[in-house]
Parts: sequence; structure tokens; C-alpha cells
Amino acid sequence: MKRSIIIATVVLLLGLSLSAQVTAQDTAPKDPYSGDIWSRSTLTGDWWGIRSQLADKGITFDVNITQVGQGVVDGGINGAWQYGGRGDTVMNVDSGKLGLWPGGFFNFELEGNWASSVNRKTGALMAANTNQLFPEPPGNIFGIPALNFAQFLSPYFGLVIGKLATITSTSGDMNEFAHGKGATQFMNLAFNFNPLIVFTVPYSTLGTGVIVLPTKDPKQAIVNFLVMSANGLPTTSGFEDLNGNDVVVASEGRVRTDFFGLTGHQDFGTSFSNKKFTSIDQRVRFILENGDLQKKKGSWNIWYNFDQYLYEPKKGADRGLGIFMRLGVSDGNPNFMKFFSSFGVGGKGMFESRPLDQFGLGYYFINVHNPTLQGPIQTRKFLRDENGFEAYYNAALTPWLLLTPDIQVIRGAQKDTVTVTQGPWGVLPRLDKKGVGTATVLGVRLQVVF
Repeated sequence: MKRSIIIATVVLLLGLSLSAQVTAQDTAPKDPYSGDIWSRSTLTGDWWGIRSQLADKGITFDVNITQVGQGVVDGGINGAWQYGGRGDTVMNVDSGKLGLWPGGFFNFELEGNWASSVNRKTGALMAANTNQLFPEPPGNIFGIPALNFAQFLSPYFGLVIGKLATITSTSGDMNEFAHGKGATQFMNLAFNFNPLIVFTVPYSTLGTGVIVLPTKDPKQAIVNFLVMSANGLPTTSGFEDLNGNDVVVASEGRVRTDFFGLTGHQDFGTSFSNKKFTSIDQRVRFILENGDLQKKKGSWNIWYNFDQYLYEPKKGADRGLGIFMRLGVSDGNPNFMKFFSSFGVGGKGMFESRPLDQFGLGYYFINVHNPTLQGPIQTRKFLRDENGFEAYYNAALTPWLLLTPDIQVIRGAQKDTVTVTQGPWGVLPRLDKKGVGTATVLGVRLQVVF
């Protein structure tokens, strides 16, 4: 009890999260709210001028709904089509622009999902529909992943307090062409962030740490040092789960580069948790529903990613054609994803007449270390290495209405499905095993920005 009180006190006094890049950014909108319905950045517009006035005072509201329809048209476990969606609301407040004090940033996020996805139909560890994972799978879930306050004590140094979302549209293993919650770029989890991190770092949790801005500008360089609870959930406050034996320590640095006179970024990070893990964690336990899995205390991982524009019509305009890559390595036990890599090509606003369109082509590979089972089937290998390919094109029908056709081809880690049926004469049960083939997944995504 005493240890929990001490940890809670530390969390209340300090803090930083992978989402600090969001809270530290300027709260002014990228695009104007005003204009006619075909040209403005949001469907609901400027709210008779109120929205722009609030933004000038440091208060912004971002609301969107993303709907996804997908089906496994060949291979996998099940070919049924699934439909689901996620709603997301983010509010940011800049205390300096509000006329209170400089350097303070409040951040709040509310999100929920509904219906279902194909994530359990492919036989893959990587979700074909990342959008449906947040705030938690499988659907009809609402939560508050972020409720925090950041205070910068100087242009180079800041602290944060509260509940922290570790993956946002602008933070958490950031990459120019392959990042997010599956709402605007790639749909597959493997291209949105490094999956090795998911094993140790919760999506929403209480944390503590510092942020360093070597050049004062977070877009140029940013370094995070943090300590978080290993048990955070978007649907709980998190204080009841504080435990000194369940802690995550993580650090990440990102720097902007100018190789060949073109924009690029380099990102490097590591995390360690002293929590006791089973080889198959609750986030991926659908691979094996029953079994006594060996527990091991502690897990670590190291990750790296880069993005590099090969063509920019105008430097720093966030438009052009480039490449990306992610690499990651873990302990291999208990984190059974021992090595991860992904790479691909991405484009933004390639055509002058289509400045808001995006596209991407990507391939990923996971080296899987089979979990250790206790008992008579200890040596059974029920997983294999996983790899997959995805291609998408995000077409902006208007600035606030985005339509994305998508195709994925995935050789999942699950080798077989096993069902129990009635044996001869209805006396003894029989195990029927069916191989899981390479899955082809077709899908379409529609996002509305309000």
C-alpha cells in the first residue's frame, strides 16, 4: 500500500508521455475552418466564427469518425465481411494563448468503437484493421485514453502530468509515411507503429518523465525520458493499478534530417518493463485460448525507424514521394515477436490538383519465437514467422471526407485452427485440424472530419 502511494505521488508530480509531441505543439489548426462546404477543412465549418476565435485563444476541438468495411476474400480463417468504426474527439488548450501563463498545455481525448473487424479472421498477429483496436478491441467500447497537462519550464525542457495516450496522430514511433491509428494511412498495425512496443507499453496509462527540445522546435528534434505504469487502460483511471512491480521505463529520440537537401527523420527508442508476462499476452491471446503458459518477469525491446523524401515540390510542405523503414528487436521470451521489420514507399499530395491525397505500399516481416508450453505438448510449435503486404490510396473527396480503398496479403503466424468435434459413435471427442493459408483482405475506409 505504501509503495502504491509513493508511485501515485511521483506520477502526480512529474510526467511525460509519447504523446508529449502533441501537447507541446501549436494548437492553431493547419487548415482554415472557414469557406464553403467543398473547400473548408471540416464538415461543420467555423461555427459562425466561434471556432476560429477559440483557436486564436488556444482552444481547439478535433472530431472525426472513421468507418471500415473489410473482408477476407481468400485464405485466412474466415471469409466473412465485417463492418466497424471509431469516433475520436481531441481537445487541446494552450494556457499562454488563453492569457493565463506561458508554457502550459492541456490535452483531452475521448474515443469509442463499434461493431466488428476482420482482425480475428486472418490468422495473423498483426491487425488488418488498426482503427478497430482503439480504445480497446473488439467493439462497442468507449474510453478516455488521454487527460493530461504539460508544463514547459523553458524552451528546452518540459514536464507532463495525467493520463497519457502513447499513440496519437503526431506522436509515438512517428513516421511521415506510415503512422497513426489506421485512420488516414495504412490500415495494418505493422505499418502504423512498431508492434514490439505494444508488448511492454500500454496504449493509455499514467506516466512520469521529461521532454527535451534541443533546438526549441519539436519538429526539428525531440527526446523523451519516461516511466509509466504497465497496467494502464483507456477505460479506467489507472490509479487502482499502480504497482512498483509493474513499471515501464522508456526513452525515444527523433531528429529531422536534410539528406540530399530533402526532408527526412530518424527515430530511435527503447523500453523495458519489470512486469511478469506470459509468452502470449492478453492483447494476442486469441491464438491460443487454453494452455498453461510459462511466466517470466521483465521484457525489453529496441526500435528504430526512418522516413526520407525522395521528391518534394517544395521543401517542408509535407508533400512529395518518399520511403520508410522500421526495425525492432526484443528479448524473444516472453515477447515472442523476436525481430520485426517493415519498409515501403509513401506519397502525399503528389498531384497539384490532388494536394490532400495519400498513398502507400508496404511489406513487413516478424520473426516469431514460439511460446513455451508447460505439459505434454510443451514442444508443439503452433506459430510461424509472419509477413504481409499492403497497398492503399487515400482520396480526399473533400478536405473533410476521405475515401480509401485498400488491399492486404498476409501470411499469418497461426498455422492451424483446431476444433473439437464428436468422434465415432458419439463417444470420444475428435480434434479436427485445418491449415490457415495466406489471407487476401480487401477493404474500404471512409473518414469524416467534423
